[in-house]
Amino acid sequence: MRIARTEFLKLVHHALAQLPPRFQEALDSVDIVVEDWPTPQDKEGSDDENTDHLLGLYVGIPLVERDGGEPLIPDKIVLFRRSIEIASSSREEIAREIRVTLLHEVGHYLGLGEEELELLGYG
Repeated sequence: MRIARTEFLKLVHHALAQLPPRFQEALDSVDIVVEDWPTPQDKEGSDDENTDHLLGLYVGIPLVERDGGEPLIPDKIVLFRRSIEIASSSREEIAREIRVTLLHEVGHYLGLGEEELELLGYG
């Protein structure tokens, strides 16, 4: 299912607004970006084995791995609009997938691995 980019962005903003305040504060220095498709470099940088259906990507150094100094390159969470749309059959499913993907990538930012995210229902 496809929706207009502006509608997709509204759903992303809504998902961000629904995050607990602690997560919102933690994301102050993280860019949230929407791209249509993952690039070959995005797929190479992913820990996900199934990069053909990459819905999102965290780029940066997880908080738990930092040595106290701020990273030189800002952290970034990328949501891949077309991949999310393809994985969804309704506007409600797109909204749900945005939320789950966003929480999954926030989990990576906070230092959670794939197994931990799977246990939390965000795998």
